Amino acid sequence: MKKIGLIGGMSWESSMVYYELINLKVRELLGGFHSASCVMESVDFAEIEKLQHDNDWDELGNIMGRAAENLEKSGANVVVLCTNTMHLLSDQIKEKISVPFLHIAESTGKNILKKRINKVALLGTKFTMEKDFYKKILLDDFNIEVIIPENKDRRIIHDIIYKELVQGKLNDNSRKLMIKIIKKLENNGAKGVILGCTEIPLLIKQKDVDIPVFDTTKIHAEDAVSFAFGQ
Repeated sequence: MKKIGLIGGMSWESSMVYYELINLKVRELLGGFHSASCVMESVDFAEIEKLQHDNDWDELGNIMGRAAENLEKSGANVVVLCTNTMHLLSDQIKEKISVPFLHIAESTGKNILKKRINKVALLGTKFTMEKDFYKKILLDDFNIEVIIPENKDRRIIHDIIYKELVQGKLNDNSRKLMIKIIKKLENNGAKGVILGCTEIPLLIKQKDVDIPVFDTTKIHAEDAVSFAFGQ
């Protein structure tokens, strides 16, 4: 089993889910008392959140690069970034390490193709929804069309993430708002929905909506285990 390196803390709630999912998958595969070989470099999300909203992506890239370097020095054979938004800085991370970097959009794209879906909605922070780092991979590498909510709904989702979910708050009214937004996107032709923020699956489950849900946290974590086992 290869050692999985995790860049966490964005937020720690979703990083905790990554750790749990990775170990559950290892136990499913090996049984008994087996657990994952992994190491986590966890950053202070207060600093990250401020730099995001200050639009200081250069400094964020430096932080992510150092975290990845530390993981490689700790013996990690692959680096996994436990957040969607910060994959905007994938190139800066890859420049700092010699081990593979497992991109969440690539893991998600492979999973969507298995469902034979070619048009999906993308929910996440405003950075994930509005910038093209995620959508471009899905379109260029997997020929999957991506649609996003209208501006007002993007703001609602962004606020739910930063004001509630990253602080561990699960609000039923916010769940209803999110479901309503997903329904609008379904009416606009989305055949599935990407929960493109690692905290959104804490709030939205498959039972809440009619179209297939792609839980990027679960997809990414299980893909990391597949890599660790050389699959």
